[in-house]
Amino acid sequence: MPTAYIVDAVRSAGGRRGGRLAGVHPVDLAAASLDALVTRTGIDPAKIDDVVMGCVTQAGQQAMQVGRNAVLASKVLPQSTPAVTIDRQCGSSQQAIQFAAQAVMSGTQDAVIAAGIESMTRVPMGSNATFHMKEGMGHYKSPGLEEKYPGIMFSQFMGAEMIAKKHGFTKDDCDRFALSSHEKAIAATQGGAFEREIVPITIETPEGEQQHTIDEGIRFDASLEGIAGVKLLQEGGVLTAASSSQICDGSSAALVVSEQALKDYGLTPRARIHTLTVTAGDPVIMLEEPLFATDKALQRAGLSIDDIDLYEVNEAFATVPLAWLKHTGADPDKLNVNGGAIALGHPLGASGTKLMTTLINALHARGKKYGLQTMCEGGGVANVTIVEAV
Repeated sequence: MPTAYIVDAVRSAGGRRGGRLAGVHPVDLAAASLDALVTRTGIDPAKIDDVVMGCVTQAGQQAMQVGRNAVLASKVLPQSTPAVTIDRQCGSSQQAIQFAAQAVMSGTQDAVIAAGIESMTRVPMGSNATFHMKEGMGHYKSPGLEEKYPGIMFSQFMGAEMIAKKHGFTKDDCDRFALSSHEKAIAATQGGAFEREIVPITIETPEGEQQHTIDEGIRFDASLEGIAGVKLLQEGGVLTAASSSQICDGSSAALVVSEQALKDYGLTPRARIHTLTVTAGDPVIMLEEPLFATDKALQRAGLSIDDIDLYEVNEAFATVPLAWLKHTGADPDKLNVNGGAIALGHPLGASGTKLMTTLINALHARGKKYGLQTMCEGGGVANVTIVEAV
């Protein structure tokens, strides 16, 4: 079977809700990552066979095929470049990578951009459902779904709390994990670990035009006392806003190509895609599926967890990576080494390619070989992608 390679990957720095990226239309924010990727790799834009764009809340400014609109807004891609927008919830752009890789591995395409966009400021999370409900246009839960899951309102937050109860995690466990996320993100930012991967985004500020290049969610003064003082999201629970992923605006993109494209277009890869896996399980506890998806991915790859040098496990809530560590027996020192979504933000549809960008750069910076990325996703689904740095 043909091999799929990642030539390069880029991301914007995250913007807080109502923050520095709030003035940027999501179509233009997505286009900025596409343009930076094509320019950096040096590929002829006309050679891009497709763009697969992840986006969760496809409404308002992210409606009407945001992936195609980003191509049309691009300064470098021709209008002849196709695009499609997909939704696998938080794993949307990780699935974009896997769809791009599958297209290349099938031999039907040679160069595909996997990308993601989410402006959670301009298009609030869930607004594609809540708007219609408020207007009396129905609910996503059908009679058939209600019959199978009577009285259950699917909630990622409730799933995260269920994980805490099942695995015995305390508020202190979650608070300490949250602090670690900020500490690692601070060290990565101050040490220049993100400089290669971040696309500068031009923004307008009261002080004039600036370049947004630093993740806005990082709390550079984070302390355990400060995090511990944040009120619980639910009485009797363990999670707070401080131990949950931050609402975030951002975009990201990765170029996935065939071996033939490397030769034909003079490209140099940074990673080889080793294993692609997606699984689904309990939609109620929901966010636990990365544990079992990782088991399957490692089995298919013929690898053990100890063979993997670095892990990116999305920090939707602190309980998710904590449960993943407990289940897999993985080394916590290899996990989210540059911080995660608790500190850096979780721009939903953009997070998959965002994490892959950070993972590939971290592997190269440390001279490591294998990286594993997994995301918990709404509905009890999880993607796992294993890559090998080259």
